[in-house]
Amino acid sequence: MLLNEDPSQVEGLSRFFKTGPGQYGEGDQFLGIKVPVTRSVVKATWKELDLNDLDECVKSRWHEVRLAALLALVEIFSHSKKNPGLQEECVGFYLGHTDGINNWDLVDLSCYPLLGVWLLDKDRSILYDLAEKGKTIWEQRIGIVSTMTFIRHGQLDDTFRIADILLHHPHDLIQKAVGWLLREAGKRDEDALTRFLRTRHDTMPRTMLRYAIERFLEDKRQAFLARTRNC
Repeated sequence: MLLNEDPSQVEGLSRFFKTGPGQYGEGDQFLGIKVPVTRSVVKATWKELDLNDLDECVKSRWHEVRLAALLALVEIFSHSKKNPGLQEECVGFYLGHTDGINNWDLVDLSCYPLLGVWLLDKDRSILYDLAEKGKTIWEQRIGIVSTMTFIRHGQLDDTFRIADILLHHPHDLIQKAVGWLLREAGKRDEDALTRFLRTRHDTMPRTMLRYAIERFLEDKRQAFLARTRNC
């Protein structure tokens, strides 16, 4: 499915995606293919693929092959607006293969244009289930990052509620994701984000807080960083 491997890129990618012993991407393997190349291959080939083809690819040991499978799945889903049955199959496939969606880029490039879009007019309890304690950090990240689609449609409640579930998560990949989504919600409604943070900022992880308040004016940002109740 993929060409243009570049072995010179492998070491840097392995380091960037933390594949060493004990790191979050431990054991992941790379071919050295850059994301724009993967995207171009997917754009040229997705029409020739079905879910059976993607099933094999999303189980690949190669990171870029799994990414290509997920990007192809998004393409199939996005081009099937007149076929809700196929879109539902795509969502079921996605949720059935979360063990292959096991690094932050795989999550972030696939979840909200697929799962988030699908849930725009549906019950969203699956995202709360994914965010709960006991799930993998990748499932939890899917839970919060999928709400990006809702934010872009002016719907912020689920982001704040799922952020509450993950508010004291120990892993920095979740802290960064929650902070990022809170910041995006704040772009839509800074007052809503301010209200959310006022009762939480003094206990939430500092990484999460820094991401969330990144766009605040400096005085306001510093007040939150000081962790005072009178922000």
